[in-house]
Order: sequence, then C-alpha cells, then structure tokens
Amino acid sequence: MGEAVEKLLAMGAGGKGYEISHANVHDLQIAALNERLHEQKDKIRLVEFRARDAGITAIKDFADVVPLLLPHTAYKSYPENFLTEKRWDKLTKWLGTVSTSSFENVDLSGVETIDEWVDCLQNAGHFVSCSSGTTGKSAMLAASRDDMDFTSQDAVDAFAWGAGVTPAQDRIMFGLAPVAAVSRNLLIRDALEAAFCTPGVEAFRYPVPPITVGSITDMIVLRKKIADGTAMPAELAHFEATSAARAQAVDAAAGISADALIAARGEKLYVSGMWATLYKVAEAVRAKGYAAGDFHPDNSLYVGGGLKGAQLPSDYREYVYETFNIKPERNYQMYGMQEISSSMPLCQAGGRYHLPPWLICLPLDREGDGLVPNAGGEIEGRAGFFDLSLDGRWGGVISGDRISVDFNPCICGSASPSIRDDIVRFSDIEGDDKIGCSGTVDAYVRGVS
Repeated sequence: MGEAVEKLLAMGAGGKGYEISHANVHDLQIAALNERLHEQKDKIRLVEFRARDAGITAIKDFADVVPLLLPHTAYKSYPENFLTEKRWDKLTKWLGTVSTSSFENVDLSGVETIDEWVDCLQNAGHFVSCSSGTTGKSAMLAASRDDMDFTSQDAVDAFAWGAGVTPAQDRIMFGLAPVAAVSRNLLIRDALEAAFCTPGVEAFRYPVPPITVGSITDMIVLRKKIADGTAMPAELAHFEATSAARAQAVDAAAGISADALIAARGEKLYVSGMWATLYKVAEAVRAKGYAAGDFHPDNSLYVGGGLKGAQLPSDYREYVYETFNIKPERNYQMYGMQEISSSMPLCQAGGRYHLPPWLICLPLDREGDGLVPNAGGEIEGRAGFFDLSLDGRWGGVISGDRISVDFNPCICGSASPSIRDDIVRFSDIEGDDKIGCSGTVDAYVRGVS
C-alpha cells in the first residue's frame, strides 16, 4: 500500500477514525486514491478498461474517480452457465477480471461443487466472500489475507466504538441467527469472540445448520428449473426433504436458545442476531417466565440486517431490548455491504452511521454517473464508496442504496462524515434499479472471461 493509504489506515486505531473530520483528510484521500489507481489498474483488467475508456490517468479530485467506480452488479456478471455447467475454470477466469490476483496457483482438480471451489481458492490464499443472492445470483468478491485480517480488526473497533464496550474478554457470546458460512463472516465472528468473550467459555451457536454458498446456489438453480419445467422428481424430493429438516431445526432453535440464555442470565452477555430470530427467542424466554430484570444490566446487542421480510409487531425492537435488558447505549448497529471491507457504526445521539477516514463516501446522481454537488449541508444521492483498505479487489463501488450523507460534524460530537439512518434501496422504491454503466461493464467482463 502507498504512503497516503497507510497514513489514513493508521488514523483508525482503536476506533479513533470516527472522530476525524472530512476537511482534515480531504487532500490525503485524494492522494490515496491516486496511489490506488497506479497500484491496481494494471492488476485489475476491469479497472484498466474503465480508466482507458474514461481517459483517466491520474486522480486529482473526487470527480476523477467516479468513472472508475464499479457497479455492484459487476460482481454478479458471470454467466449463469458457469455454475449450472460447473465450469469452475471459467468462473475462476471471470473472478480474475475483478480481482488483483491472477489465480494461476489454483489447482481445480476434483472440484465438483461451488463450496469446493470456494475452499480450493481459500487453500491457495484467495478468500471469496459471497452475498446471499437469495433473489438471484450471488455476488462473488475476492479478498486477500490482508483484507481478512483488516476487516476482522475493523469489526472489533467499530463494535467497541458504537456500543461503548471495551474489548475486555468478559462476556458470553450468543449468536442467535443462522450463519452464512463464508470466510469473511466466520473470521469476523472469530475476531469478535476473541476480543469480547471470556476465554475458555464456549460461545453459543444458533442450533441451525449454517448457510453455505452451495446451498443458496442450489436453491436458486432449482427455482429456475421449476419455473421452466425442467426440474426432476428426485431434485424436488431432495429439496423438500432438506427444507423440512431445516424447518424442524428452526422450530426447535428458539426453545434451545432460550434455555441457554436463561442459564447464563447472570453473566454479561453479547447477543447478536437478526430481528426475526431475536424476537422469536425473546418470546420463548418470556414464555418461560423471564425478562429484563432477570438478566445482567450491562448486556450488549449486535443486530445484523433489517427485517428481511419478517412480519413483526411495531414494538419488536423494544420487546427484544426489554427481554434481554439492553440499554440504548449498548445497542450496536452498523451500515456496510459485502462490496466494501469497512464498517460504519451508528452513533447513539445522532442516529447516524459514521465513516472512518479510509472509507470515502461519494454521493452520486440517480444513474451513478456523477457527483451530487455539495452545497454545504446534507446531500441525498446514490451511495458510491471507495474503500482504500481493500487489497484483493478494487475499492470503488456504486451501490443500489439511496442515502443522505453529511460531511459536517454530527450532533453526537464526532467530526467524521455520517449517513442518516433512513437508507433505502432504489429497487424497493422504484421497482427497478438501473445504474448507467452496468451494461457496459457487464459486456466487457463477459468479453474477457
């Protein structure tokens, strides 16, 4: 990494980066972007193509990097038949167009499934994180060992800052949601446990089988086969049996989790999960006659994601907080995405997500083609980001989110840029989402892979 990038990363030690103003790092960020361009454009063919097409040879202003941002769909641009026909060599070649690695050291002999493909790459030092992709193809994002180490420590620092919890190894962790078994998620979980949980005390794992990339992909492929009438009876029977077994495990999980929580109620807890499972477990705890007064007064909560379609009562948050004795200052929420490596923790006083100095927010117009002018106050636009910490892939991405960002200090007292807690997806408010450069990027990637 270049000197400017290293300086920005050093500012974030222990979560101190969330206190640094945009004005104090503006020039350093521009220098770091220019470093990144010259370090990676010859390694990532897609970035080289975008730079050549836009005539960008140096970055002197934030506007210069906008043509080099990749739409989030770029990480889903592989042809579907690479998966359905198990063309792991082709999928690997495609991954090389959006990564800094060439993957020449990867031996794909004997690989039969996508989970084996992911493991094979990891054994060769290439970590692939995949989005859930439950409504379509999974996004596949390559990362280096340095990326995995960085994002793990970043998650610890962000939680400590956002929840006001010192990494004192004095809690019992309760993970109350199925785990997506990809390397990034598992390494972050391990780092959080090492930092906050009592040594020698086993963390509680939600008693439901983990979700693998392969299981998600199989489900998507089968749905498409059902839609076009090509699904075989044996495939349907296997899917129904697997679904029934998982449903049975989910039904039993709330009661098992509630019993474990009640047994540990006198200890300081680190509870994590998604709202749907947290609410269900809270109901089970209350049904057994326990609530807030029975739990430790310094418990903390880490909620990942939104409702994900779950239908819950309007007071579901308060219900969970009151059940597990969670005070507002110990409730951690963050904004992030698979395409970037860094966390944006929510402050309590301002209700805003704060950015560290190496993560640059670039508010874009609807099409993602240009910056929204900064008139000095809050700016609404499509969220573009450049994560300067990334080593294994390009740090610039155009997301599908509509955000409101302010580069002025927050009322919580932190000077870093912050994003209001009312983020929505363009696809949810408009029914569709077209990023201007997506078609060009997809066509290029398909052409070289």
